[in-house]
Amino acid sequence: MLYREFRLEQSDEFQEPEWLARMGAVLEVLNEGVVISDDRPRIVFANSRFVEMIGIPSDELIGFDPSNFYSSQEWEFVAMQIGIAFRDGHHRYEFFLPRKGGGRIPVIISYRAIEKSGQRFRVVTFTDISKQVQAEERLRRANTALHKRQMEIEEDLRLAARVQNSLAPRSLVGASISVDVFYHPVHSIGGDLALVESVNNEHLNLLVADISGHGIGSALVANRIYTQTMVHLRSGMPLTEMFAELNRFLIEDIRGSGMFVTAAAVRIDPDRRSMVFSGAGHPPAILARPGQDPLLLESQSMILGALPKAVTSAGNAEVELQPDDRILLYTDGITEVFNGQGEMLDISGIQEIVRKLSCLPAEKMKQGILNEVAAWRDGAPTDDACLLLVHVR
Repeated sequence: MLYREFRLEQSDEFQEPEWLARMGAVLEVLNEGVVISDDRPRIVFANSRFVEMIGIPSDELIGFDPSNFYSSQEWEFVAMQIGIAFRDGHHRYEFFLPRKGGGRIPVIISYRAIEKSGQRFRVVTFTDISKQVQAEERLRRANTALHKRQMEIEEDLRLAARVQNSLAPRSLVGASISVDVFYHPVHSIGGDLALVESVNNEHLNLLVADISGHGIGSALVANRIYTQTMVHLRSGMPLTEMFAELNRFLIEDIRGSGMFVTAAAVRIDPDRRSMVFSGAGHPPAILARPGQDPLLLESQSMILGALPKAVTSAGNAEVELQPDDRILLYTDGITEVFNGQGEMLDISGIQEIVRKLSCLPAEKMKQGILNEVAAWRDGAPTDDACLLLVHVR
């Protein structure tokens, strides 16, 4: 920063003209720094606010060459702005004002050219924007911190999604039964849960569940439910007892979470060709047989996590299975979809789709159902969706 050590040279005694005295009286009341310079250039007036900003006494500023405020490189830039002001009559730009003794004040500099008594002058206004610059810097730091935190959260979500995807059910093909699976969280992680579990190759357990809400909270509860459910199913616990335990777990162990769960489960004995179904506040399972209307298997128990006695002991339904039976378990992301007229597909709609497609080979039926749902839906999915389709060979 150059001030030429503030050894100011006033080669000529400056006589203040009357017009400058009148203008100076007006400029003194402004809250902005103002100087007036001639075309030599030298300062012929500086108001008290400018004196305060730059830290040089007023009597030292009069006659001072303003180029001495800056280094030669900085003045080259300033001189270019002055040239624009003389060409256009006015100009405005952002720069800085150096202070005596060091330091810089960020300012907006405004030039306006005037002509008095055949001589050209420029009125230069300096608006202190220190607070604005400081606020912008704080905002930049905050945005940087937020971006860093966002990256950390996104990495956590990617890890959570990988963990949850590792729990997603897999399709199964057996000698007498096959299971086709569709699982799609609307976000990177979701609250729908599904599992396909074979116990000692004797029984096949299937379950779908829908945890209220979306996102991380629902996914965490879904993972806890998954663990609890797997333990109960592998032990051979009856389905209604399992639901009662899950209900107790939601109410007592993770109380205050505000999460509720609907679920539907099936236990199949392939050798006996029999099935036990149980549901808790969940959309009905659908049993489709060639040449017959699809049968709805309704939930007998209530939503889990709301009431201590939500599960009824008589909530199981036993069904004898026949060759080519199709059993559909799903979450409401399949049925609660709306077309362009605002009409919901609903259970009756999925029942009709199953009826229409049950004549297809099992491996094509699942995709046919998904295609029909997508054709009905107006726009992208808005809810997690899960579907299990069992085919009895």
